Amino acid sequence: MRYGMVIDLKRCIGCHGCQIACKAENGTRPGTLWARVLEQELGTFPNVRRFSLPLLCQHCRLAPCVEVCPTGATQKRADGIVTIDSDKCVGCRYCLMVCAYGSRHYQAEPWTYFPGNGVNPYEAMAYASHPTGVVEKCDLCLSRVERGLQPACVVACPAKARTFGDLHDRHSDVTRLIDERGAFRLREDTGACPSIFYLPP
Repeated sequence: MRYGMVIDLKRCIGCHGCQIACKAENGTRPGTLWARVLEQELGTFPNVRRFSLPLLCQHCRLAPCVEVCPTGATQKRADGIVTIDSDKCVGCRYCLMVCAYGSRHYQAEPWTYFPGNGVNPYEAMAYASHPTGVVEKCDLCLSRVERGLQPACVVACPAKARTFGDLHDRHSDVTRLIDERGAFRLREDTGACPSIFYLPP
């Protein structure tokens, strides 16, 4: 078992639904995005098109962040999901420095709430799960996956551009898409073997 995801760049419409779903599911701080969508315009006028590239933690098979963590806070589970134990993290940020995908976030400042009339119940719950002085990142919605659910970004995508599953299962949708569509991974030159694959646009 090795969990992974395939993102179809031809289907992605750059709606940022994955980004919002991730923030809502995980209650991340204002300004912190575990799932991002980078946008770029390609071509020259009048032949111009917009290109969207969804990014998240790549859950690398040979994750350098696991190797450099001095306390063992960053671990790779048997199912391939890379996690961070906030109780063990000392905020040294070595993992942040070796991540080639910019997918980790250091929580340096005390929690600041969204503007409004005080703290709502959602913000109060989120505050407790995001301590200061530690590094955080996407964990593929581990709490959902352990209940047999798909990650929030997969469920929320209106274009069905994301597929989640077992990369070791030769009959899963993710392996079928990788084989049939010529999937690629970002920054394969790092040798980290990411578990997030992209289908060409």
